[in-house]
This record gives sequence, C-alpha cells and structure tokens, in this order.
Amino acid sequence: MERAFFRRTRPIATTSRTLAVACAKICDDKKAQEILVLDVRKLTFIADYFVICSSQNERQSHAIAEEIAVALKKKGVRSVNGMSPERDGVWVLQDFGDVVVHVFREDQRGFYDLESLWADAPQVKWARARAPRKNGAAKKVAE
Repeated sequence: MERAFFRRTRPIATTSRTLAVACAKICDDKKAQEILVLDVRKLTFIADYFVICSSQNERQSHAIAEEIAVALKKKGVRSVNGMSPERDGVWVLQDFGDVVVHVFREDQRGFYDLESLWADAPQVKWARARAPRKNGAAKKVAE
C-alpha cells in the first residue's frame, strides 16, 4: 500500500498545442491584449509554441504570469525557469518546455517585436474566452 506522501499527481495528458491554447485563454481571462499563439515547431527546437500577449502595467503582467503558473501546476506542468517575485513586469517569460509564454508591457512589446522575429511561424487559431473589446479599446502595436 502506498503512503500518502509518496503519491504523485500524474499530469493530465495534454498536447503542447492544448497547453498553448490554455495559456492564451488564461491571458484573455486576465484581460491581456493582442494575444498570439505561434507554432514554432518547424523553426526552432527550443519550444513548440510561443504565446505572446501585452499587459497595461506590471501588476497585470504579474497577475497573468501567476495565473498561468497556478493553472498549469494543477495540470502537473511546472515552469522550467521558475517563478520569481522580484521579476519586473516589462517582459515576463515563462518556459514550460514545449510552450513559452511572453507577457510584455504594451509599451515594450514593439521594441522586442517577437512577431517580426518569428514572422515565418503560423498563428494558431483559438477561441476567445471573452468577447473582444468594442469602441477601439484594444490598441495596436505601432508599425
């Protein structure tokens, strides 16, 4: 008979695509803007998918990152690079192995411009958890 402290929770069988879409939906729940899921499997060996989103401020960046970490931990997936409370909110990077999440403050996203760097990566379509904002509330990245 197993002892309680030796039991391990087994991760729910999920694909990297399912994980990436789950991260995108969490970003959407936390009101992130301009959420993209990029399929980078044919372009690099470091990850299968990138999830990129923007936040309005550091507090929102931290909330998004924390919510993703908690939700994936419940599924048995942990961040490779850990979670540090000291991280700044300009660019929060979470590496979950096959999925890497990038949370940028909206004023910095254009500077790093990952969309251009990974322009050859196809975008993954996913269903939003909430309706898009109306009245032009969502800002576009300056070209």
